[in-house]
Amino acid sequence: MATGGGAYKFADLFKERLGVSIDKEDEMDCLVAGANFLLKAIRHEAFTHMEGHKEFVQIDHNDLFPYLLVNVGSGVSMIKVDGDGKFQRVSGTNVGGGTYWGLGRLLTKCNSFDELLELSQRGDNRTIDMLVGDIYGGMDYSKIGLSASTIASSFGKAISDKKELEDHRPEDISLSLLRMISYNIGQELIIRIRLNVLLELCSRIILPKRAILAIFFRFLRRISYLNALRFGLKRIFFGGFFIRGHAYTMDTISFAVHFWSQGQAQAMFLRHEGFLGALGAFMSYEKLGLDDLMVHQLVERFPMGAPYTGGKIHGPPLGNLNEKATLVLLLDLTLHFVWVQLQISWMEKFVLKGTEITAPVPMAPPGTTGLGGFEVPSSKGGTLRSDASALNVGVLHLVPTLEVFPLLANPKMYEPNTIDLSDHCELEYWFTVLSEHLPDLVDKDLMKELPPFPKKREKGNSPCVHWPYENNHEAVASEGGTDDAKRRGDAFARAFSAHLARLMEEPAAYGKLGLANLLELREECLREFQFLDAYRSIKQRENEVSLAVLPDLLMELDRMDEEARLLTLIEGVLAANIFDWGSRACVDLYHKGTIIDIYRMSRNKMQRPWRVDDFDLFRERMLGSEGKKPRPHKRALLFVDNSGADVVLGMLPLARELLRRGTEVVLVANSLPALNDVTAMELPDIVAEAAKHCDILRRAAEAGGLLVDAMTNTLDGSKENCSSVPLMVVENGCGSPCIDLRQVSSELASAAKHADLIILEGMGRALHTNFNARFKCEALKLAMVKNQRLAEKLIKGEIYDCVCRYEPAS
Repeated sequence: MATGGGAYKFADLFKERLGVSIDKEDEMDCLVAGANFLLKAIRHEAFTHMEGHKEFVQIDHNDLFPYLLVNVGSGVSMIKVDGDGKFQRVSGTNVGGGTYWGLGRLLTKCNSFDELLELSQRGDNRTIDMLVGDIYGGMDYSKIGLSASTIASSFGKAISDKKELEDHRPEDISLSLLRMISYNIGQELIIRIRLNVLLELCSRIILPKRAILAIFFRFLRRISYLNALRFGLKRIFFGGFFIRGHAYTMDTISFAVHFWSQGQAQAMFLRHEGFLGALGAFMSYEKLGLDDLMVHQLVERFPMGAPYTGGKIHGPPLGNLNEKATLVLLLDLTLHFVWVQLQISWMEKFVLKGTEITAPVPMAPPGTTGLGGFEVPSSKGGTLRSDASALNVGVLHLVPTLEVFPLLANPKMYEPNTIDLSDHCELEYWFTVLSEHLPDLVDKDLMKELPPFPKKREKGNSPCVHWPYENNHEAVASEGGTDDAKRRGDAFARAFSAHLARLMEEPAAYGKLGLANLLELREECLREFQFLDAYRSIKQRENEVSLAVLPDLLMELDRMDEEARLLTLIEGVLAANIFDWGSRACVDLYHKGTIIDIYRMSRNKMQRPWRVDDFDLFRERMLGSEGKKPRPHKRALLFVDNSGADVVLGMLPLARELLRRGTEVVLVANSLPALNDVTAMELPDIVAEAAKHCDILRRAAEAGGLLVDAMTNTLDGSKENCSSVPLMVVENGCGSPCIDLRQVSSELASAAKHADLIILEGMGRALHTNFNARFKCEALKLAMVKNQRLAEKLIKGEIYDCVCRYEPAS
C-alpha cells in the first residue's frame, strides 16, 4: 500500500523491477487517518514549541475535533478535520517545503535539505540583512516598536556591497534566506486578508517575481491562523516531513500563530509528523481492526538492538539483513501488533563500510543522535539543530490486556511521575543516579574496552554523568559468565549509553520524560539483550534468609496488643524497604552486614515522628477511637516492592494482619522482573513457604487458590470449603520499578473494582510515581527515602527518612 504522488509516479517501476503491485490510497484520507490515530493513540504525541522550549500537550480524546491540520510537504494543505473520515481541505498553497529547498539549492549549491538547514545554524545573517540599527546608527526605532536587531531589509546589504554571490558565505546566505522566508510576508496578501477579501482568492493571487522569496513561512503561519479563525478552530496541528523537528522552524511558526491570533491560538506539532500518510495507509488496511484502539492499550518502546559495533559482534546475530526490513507492520508471535513507523528495523541503524557492518555508537561528540547511532553536525546552540534522529522514534506495541486503573480519582489529570526531568540540572543528576544504580550488570573486564560516556560539567550541586555500567557484572554473572553473556552485556552497555546520550541532548526525544520513564527504559534495554532477570540469584538468596526468620517475627507480633502490633507492622514495612538494589546507598550497606543485621538496625532506628507521619490517622481508621470499632476494609490491594526482607518481613506480616481482620488481600506485583523487585510469578512460592509457619496465611492462601494441593482438594470435594478470606496475587502489567496506573493489567483492574484500600510500598511506586496520585478509595503510601536529593526535594528531609502517608477516599 502506498499514498501520495509517488504511489502513482513509481507504480510501474515497482511492478517492473520488483514484481510488486501497489494499492494506491487517497493522500488526504491517509493524512487525516494518520493524524487522528496519533492524536488518539500516542500519549505524548502533540507538543508546543516556543523559544526552544518543548512542552507536551495532553489531548482530550473527547474534545479532539474539530481541528486544523496543516500538512507541510512540497506544498501545503490545510485540512479542517471534524472526525474520523470527516474532513475538508479548506485552503493551501504551492509555496511549501519544495520552495524553500529549491531556492536554497540555487543560492547555496547545497546537495540536501538537511545540509541547507545545517548551514543556517552556522550562519550570521547580519552580514547580508540590513537591520533597523544599520539605518538608525545602532539605535532602536522605538516610536513604532522596532528594535535595532529587527530586519529592515532581507539581503539589503547585498545592494551596497560590491560582492558577487560566491563572495558571500553559504552559511550566511542560508540563514538570511531562512529568516526572510520566516519573517517577511507578501504585504499585499495580508492587506487583502485584513480587508476581509475572501480567503479563497488567496490561492489565486499572482505575485510579482520580487515577492517569490518573501512568501513561505509567515504566509503559511498567518493563513493557517486565519483559516482556523474562519472555521472557529483554536487548535492547529502542523505536520509533514518538512518540519523535521527543526527547532527554529517550529519557533517561527509558533511565534507567528501566537502573534497574529493575539494569543488566542497556539501552534502544536506532532512527534511523528513525517509519517502521517504512511501511517494512514497502514490504517486503511481493514483487516487489522485497529479502529477502536485505546491509548492505554498501546506501549511505545525504543529498541536499540545493535548487533555489530566496530566490526565486533555485540548483539543477536543476523542472517540476511534484507529479510529484516519491515515497512510498516510487524506481527510477533505473542499476537501483539507492532507498528514500525516507516522503520527498516535493522538497516537504517547501521552503516555499511565495504563488507564490514558497523553501528556508529556515540563516543563522546555532542552531535550524536544516540538513537540509531547516526551523527549530526554540531551546531552553535541546540535550538537550531536539525533533528535528523526523529526518523528513529520507536516501536508501538498493542497490548489489548492493559486498562486504566479504575480507582484513580481523576484519570485525565493523573500524572505518574513525581520528578519532572524537563529541568536539565535535574536530568543530569538522575542520569548520574541511574548510572550508579546499575550495580553488577556488566562484566568488569569489558569496561576497559568501552569509550567514555559523554560527561556534563558540574553546575552547582549537579554532578557529572558517568557510564551506566561502571563496576558492574551481575547480568553477565546471572547467566554463568559465558562469552555470549559477555557479548550481550557489552551490547547492552553500549546501547543504553546511547539512549542516555540521546536523552541528554534532547530530553523530549521519546516523549515527556520523567524518572519512571528512565527506569523503565533501562529494564527494556536489559530485556532486549536477553537479560531477563539479572538479580535472580540475589532474590532467591534473600528470600531464603528472610523466610527463615519469619516464624520468629510472627511469634513476636502475636505477643503484642493490636495497637502496638499495628505500629510495629508499619515500622517493619518501612524498615524492610531498605533492601533495594536500585539504591547505591543501600547497596553499600549490604557490604557491611547480613540481611538480618541490616533489618534489625533499620527497625531499631524507626523513631517517630517520621518525616511524613499519618500513622495516627491510619491507626484510628483501623482500630477506631473512643471505644468505637470501625468496619474492616472489604479488600486491600498491596503493591509490593522488593524481594527478600521487604516482602517477607514487611508486607506479608501486614497482609496477615489485614486477613486477621477479615479483609481480602490482593498482593500486586510486577509482571516482569526489574532490579530485585518481586514478581507475581515468584510470590505464590514465597507465600506457600510462609504459610508453612502460619495458619492465617495458609487458610487465606488456600481460599485464594495459591496453594496447588488446596486447589486440587477443593476441586475433588475431599475438603470442606474454607471460610477464611482469600489472599490472592495478581500481576500489575509492567516490568519496571515504578508503575504508571494508566496502563495496568486487566487482572489488576478487575481485582480493584471491589477494593476500598490501596497500600503502595517502596520508592518506585509510592514516591517516584504516585506520590501525588489521588484515589477513589483510601490509600496508604509507605516508603523509606534512599536518596538524599529526593528526600530534600520531596519531603524536605534526609536520606533514610520515612514516609507514612494516609489519604482518605477522594
